[in-house]
Amino acid sequence: MEDGKTVILTTLNGAWAATGSIIELFLESFHIGEGTKKLLKHLVIIALDQNAHARCLALHTHCFALTTDGVDFSQEAYFMTPSYLKMMWRRIEFLKSILEMGYNFVFTDADIMWLRDPFHRFFSDTDFQISCDHFVASPFDLQNKPNGGFYYAKSNNRTIAFYNFWYSSRETYPEYHDQDVLNIIKYDPLIAKMGLKIKFLPTFFFGGFCEPSKIFQVVCTMHANCCFGLESKLHDLKITLEDWRNYMSLPLNLRNTYKSGWRSASKL
Repeated sequence: MEDGKTVILTTLNGAWAATGSIIELFLESFHIGEGTKKLLKHLVIIALDQNAHARCLALHTHCFALTTDGVDFSQEAYFMTPSYLKMMWRRIEFLKSILEMGYNFVFTDADIMWLRDPFHRFFSDTDFQISCDHFVASPFDLQNKPNGGFYYAKSNNRTIAFYNFWYSSRETYPEYHDQDVLNIIKYDPLIAKMGLKIKFLPTFFFGGFCEPSKIFQVVCTMHANCCFGLESKLHDLKITLEDWRNYMSLPLNLRNTYKSGWRSASKL
């Protein structure tokens, strides 16, 4: 980006890359979001298999092929299966290497719709800031329930040490995925010793189906969390984008007073 050291990253496998699948909705959100289209030139899609890489090259400018010997990530990785866990930890390992190269990054799952430019909502004095499934009213409160699908990490010695600790903790908690491990180690005294400045992003700016933002006028992202399975995510994210288009089509004076909810989250 303008600072020369910040990138936006997402990962993609073959199941989410198929025609009519998640990646198309993800990219569409950048095109119809408020101030988000310009961010596409800073987005790098990390393809986890050959099918995803080929599809990325057909859709986007910046694609990176990340292969893992002996592992096929092309199929849908169902939640908490061995393939899912391998894919999540491979992601953490790769993101650690990005920090080690000196790049700050925003990581985003592809089932997150970018509705507004989020950068002016980030905390400027924070090393690592992460979205939440549930936000408890203070960005400092460790009781917040983090969601590993969206976070902003700055490259420095503290975040690199933190990622090393996070990745190595997979051996301490072998049956847990990266998000659950983070929810455990956030209390570890070692985090404080690192001097890591961590904050949790409010769901009224960075919402999801678990806890949707109720303020259309400020929401930046909507995540299809608390929604399991590819077909369910596709169905609900299409409705999310329809709701957003309907909101954006209103005259400005009506947008300023708009109070309707998200249909995709109303059933949860």
